[in-house]
Amino acid sequence: MASSDQDLVPVLDKDGVRLTVDDAIATVTLTNPAKRNAQSPALWRALTEAVRQLPGSVRVVVLRAEGKSFSAGLDRQAFTPDGFDGEPSFVDLARGADAELDATIAEYQEAFTWWRRSDIVSVAAVQGHAIGAGFQLALACDLRVVADDVQFAMRETSLGLVPDLTGTHPLVGLVGYARALEICVTGRFVAAEEAVNTGLANVAVPAGQLDDTVRDLTAAVLAAPRDAVVETKALLRGAQDRTYEEQRAAERQSQARRLRDLAGVGD
Repeated sequence: MASSDQDLVPVLDKDGVRLTVDDAIATVTLTNPAKRNAQSPALWRALTEAVRQLPGSVRVVVLRAEGKSFSAGLDRQAFTPDGFDGEPSFVDLARGADAELDATIAEYQEAFTWWRRSDIVSVAAVQGHAIGAGFQLALACDLRVVADDVQFAMRETSLGLVPDLTGTHPLVGLVGYARALEICVTGRFVAAEEAVNTGLANVAVPAGQLDDTVRDLTAAVLAAPRDAVVETKALLRGAQDRTYEEQRAAERQSQARRLRDLAGVGD
């Protein structure tokens, strides 16, 4: 992060989300620390809009949050009869047709899916509480750097719901089925040491070192040629869905593309 996020002119700044771009690095910041960056449908739409504003030069997207908490999860106002101004309440959505409810949840999920795109590497810088939707937003990213005060928790099941913002797939992939089930159904906190030991986080550092650590990681990612990073990310992301032999074939195909590119030979 060559420039401070606050020093750059925002490309997007609305509904608790600010997007800034500094050449190959984009920073998405949650900007409602007074409410511990609680999430709402408007915030999710802003996150979805952010990806549409990314220029082609961007290779790394850093997700961070202002204040002591990364995100306390869904704003509980969503469960009140009035909901949010200008938004249908969750109570109203529950009374609607199945197709409408499914489409609405799918729209919400869009805010959590684009971080996995092969052409970018996404890095979440997480401090304090990352609960429910906050946990799932951190899980949406490729990499997680956490402060030593981090507290992950998946509280949906404790509230009679299920995690539905795309977090279950990466959670099981990172920690395995049994631990993922235990984390979800108990709703307990996962602190920094356990997060690193189980693969939820790449590294934990003192809170004062969080920005510098993310900056160093970002620089290391950018040091590798872009096309090789894109190919490697796609290769690794597909590994879980392939057999061993299929992955061998995918490696050969990817390497053939890289060799031809380096040699200046067309396909």
